[in-house]
Amino acid sequence: MGTGLRISSEPMASESDGQFVRDGLSLYNVARTGYDHWRPLKLFVRDDTGMIRGGLLGHIWGGWLHITALWLDEGARGGGLGWKLMETAEAEARADGCRYVHLDSHSCQAPDFYKKLGHEEFGRLSDSPLGHEQVFLWKHLR
Repeated sequence: MGTGLRISSEPMASESDGQFVRDGLSLYNVARTGYDHWRPLKLFVRDDTGMIRGGLLGHIWGGWLHITALWLDEGARGGGLGWKLMETAEAEARADGCRYVHLDSHSCQAPDFYKKLGHEEFGRLSDSPLGHEQVFLWKHLR
């Protein structure tokens, strides 16, 4: 390790410190790929009072939409809102030039939901979390 450098574990570090590392990686990726368009995708389901009842989070970069989270409050499930969130995210991604979408889900969550929407499984990680599997899926946006 270089002179004066040390590794520190800082679970309570500021968000700006974490963003500094993400920004460094982003600059590296842009230099290597030439793709400099990156943007977050944040969709929310809100009730009449403005309270968040669900949402979808992700980002767009390099022609891909990467969905990192989709969640609906128990009372908001079963009415097609998950499907509508995915449809909205994919429409935004297409409009922004994306050709593909990828995400992961755990076996205890909703991999079959994503498969019904046309996503194909391309891998599994056993015991992630312990006793379950992490399922990796992708889809071509047509």
